[in-house]
Amino acid sequence: MMKYEAVIGLEVHVELLTDCKLFCACPNRFVHEPNVNTCPVCLGFPGALPQMSADALKQALKAAVALNCDVALYSYFDRKNYFYPDIPKGYQISQYYVPLGSDGYLVIEDDLGAEKNVVINRVHMEEDAGKLVHGESGGQSGKYSMVDYNRAGVPLVEIVTGPNIHSPGEARRYLEKLKSILQYAGVSDCKMEEGSLRCDANISLRAGSDQPFGTKTELKNMNSFRAVEKSLEHEIKRQAEILDRGDNVITETLRWDENKQETIVMRGKLEAHDYRCFTDPELAPIELSANDVEKAREELPEMAEERAARFVKDYGLPEYDAGVLTASRSLADYFEACLKLYDNPKEISNWVMGEFSAQLNNAGIEVDQASFEPEDMAELLKMIDEQVISGKLAKDVLEKSFQSGKSPREIVKEEGMEQISDQSELEAIVEQVISENPDSIESYRGGKKKALGFLVGQVMKATKGKSNPQLVNELLVKKIDE
Repeated sequence: MMKYEAVIGLEVHVELLTDCKLFCACPNRFVHEPNVNTCPVCLGFPGALPQMSADALKQALKAAVALNCDVALYSYFDRKNYFYPDIPKGYQISQYYVPLGSDGYLVIEDDLGAEKNVVINRVHMEEDAGKLVHGESGGQSGKYSMVDYNRAGVPLVEIVTGPNIHSPGEARRYLEKLKSILQYAGVSDCKMEEGSLRCDANISLRAGSDQPFGTKTELKNMNSFRAVEKSLEHEIKRQAEILDRGDNVITETLRWDENKQETIVMRGKLEAHDYRCFTDPELAPIELSANDVEKAREELPEMAEERAARFVKDYGLPEYDAGVLTASRSLADYFEACLKLYDNPKEISNWVMGEFSAQLNNAGIEVDQASFEPEDMAELLKMIDEQVISGKLAKDVLEKSFQSGKSPREIVKEEGMEQISDQSELEAIVEQVISENPDSIESYRGGKKKALGFLVGQVMKATKGKSNPQLVNELLVKKIDE
């Protein structure tokens, strides 16, 4: 047992799915070319006046109610003042004093498998900053850093937990659940690789749950949920070693170095009171009614837990399958799209959770980025039913189709992967295998049924996996018994 209790709080910034930025009409879309989605408002030109996007407010309200928050019917925007190159105005527009949502919660499993409510202190709206580009892409041999303002002014919600996460595993499960909820609600695509979901973590250690909080550090630059978990594990170990030596933990901001697998000091931690926040005089307050909040709640779609229950009831799936499929909205959508084309829920579930998900993980992409469409999955499974290919060969076909973008039938035709079901052709191969393996034949006749599996394997090897395994079994038994 560890002698310290970890106290973790997470701050998650999520880009909202809107057509335009928070306070101007510039497009809210991810592009690689720098500084094309900009205007006088998001660049902070003197005299340019902001106007809040009603769509952004609608999305932020959906996030707040989906996370079980109390919604402030009256709120407003503040200016958070600090000077940094990615903030063109010299301040960031945020909701500091009165957040849109507060006192929410999200249910996860703790490390022992029991249900636990993670407290969500606040859900507030704010604009994003620009992006600093360092290294060789930033100037002459990396001599300069450049600023891309495409992201400046993009609408965000910041979701801040209470300090009641107590392990790296709980932190990862919270983030996975949060991502699922926001995707189901249609609030954000949560693509970490494009920066639409970013997470910072605050962590401290204390001697026990009845002791005061320790000195916390902040972790940044974590580009995956796994990186969050690993960096927290490292920081817990680092802080414990400091406390064991009798030294004090220093309040500072750290970044996670994926290559070195360690945290590195970035700077001393800037406290919130240094931001000198005050109400933005150029933006009107936000006034909502109880009906607005109730309407947002009613417009939430079927969420993961409800969908999982329906998958069990309507499709007869095991609870485990239903839980895995519905954890991701895009994966659940893919499953149901396949089901419209091939009416075998369990078979589709096996392939979507297994080979298809493995290919997604290997490629490091989301479902909507894959070229292997539901039509391709249905085609693949139909070819197995038609005995065009075996289940084993189908795995190779899926991989080749996934990587090339060609249909499964194209792959099978081009590579000559059709299953051999011609009895006369297989009989000759079976007879040859029998003659070459007399010891296995005697073992089978002596009651060792596993020997038959070995013989089937030899036939499959001789035909490069293209034999019909059921027919091979039948022919082997028939020939051995003759």
